[in-house]
Amino acid sequence: MSATAVITATGPAAWPMPLSQTRTVAKLHSVTKRYGPITALDNFSLELGAGEVVALLGPNGAGKTTAVRLLLGLIAPNTGSVRVLGRDPRDAETRTRIGAMLQVARVPEMLRVREHIDLFRSYYPHPLPAAEVLRIAKLEGIADQLFGKLSGGQKQRVLFGLALCGNPDLIFLDEPTVGMDIESRRGLWDQVRALSAAGKTILLTTHYLEEADMLANRIVVLNKGKLLCEGTSAEIKHRVSGRKIRCVTQLDLEFLRALPSVSDVQQDREAVLIVAEDPERVVREMLLRDETLQGLEVSSGALEDAFLELTRDRE
Repeated sequence: MSATAVITATGPAAWPMPLSQTRTVAKLHSVTKRYGPITALDNFSLELGAGEVVALLGPNGAGKTTAVRLLLGLIAPNTGSVRVLGRDPRDAETRTRIGAMLQVARVPEMLRVREHIDLFRSYYPHPLPAAEVLRIAKLEGIADQLFGKLSGGQKQRVLFGLALCGNPDLIFLDEPTVGMDIESRRGLWDQVRALSAAGKTILLTTHYLEEADMLANRIVVLNKGKLLCEGTSAEIKHRVSGRKIRCVTQLDLEFLRALPSVSDVQQDREAVLIVAEDPERVVREMLLRDETLQGLEVSSGALEDAFLELTRDRE
């Protein structure tokens, strides 16, 4: 597992427009970014609003990292524009209002957790109090331990805390819960929700689609540098996946496939799994023809199913 680092920036204490006076916190407009013959982003646009949690999803090589690096001001587009808090993201004043966790090779391991926090707080003109960082990231019990002696999940919690040291308005979280146990992961989710409720804007990239489903107000799906779709999790799941019926029935699979709105039927051990746009109608038809039907479950399609369907023929 690669470690995660926090991007910070030093600079003067001058602050741009207060967040409360602008709805759009960050914006990519018609951005194209090429690396030699490879087009990483192709006429891609994205807006992030105040208080939003936006999940940027896509297979490896889709362009997610390029989009984040553009918003951080680490690279510039070939065409199009990038604005963060109304300014060029490369401006020092803008970067003091951004916090990020990015996947990189190493983080210095010989400092204690508290020392890391104090160091990162010193980079910003208006940092969060150290005690607040420790509380939010749930680090009180390990504050005096060496970073290098921590477990993978503990390191992720530290680096989440470091991303918050400057009290940022815009936060980038790249695979933030890698290596965390279930309790720690859900604890971090709670803190992300609290940050959003406080008006912070969060761009999340993750391979845990459950994480995106649970946290994101809006999901953006990229592939090969192009926007595939965006919307709420429910909208994306409804658009491509339908809903699922699971039951034990004596009805023939071919009969089930012929029912109105059914898009897929699969045997699932002793049961059948049916995907349909109108599952209530399908269930009514099945009950009329099979009085022995049992074990009935109707559920929404999973975000993972929608994601796989969206990207299946494009990789």
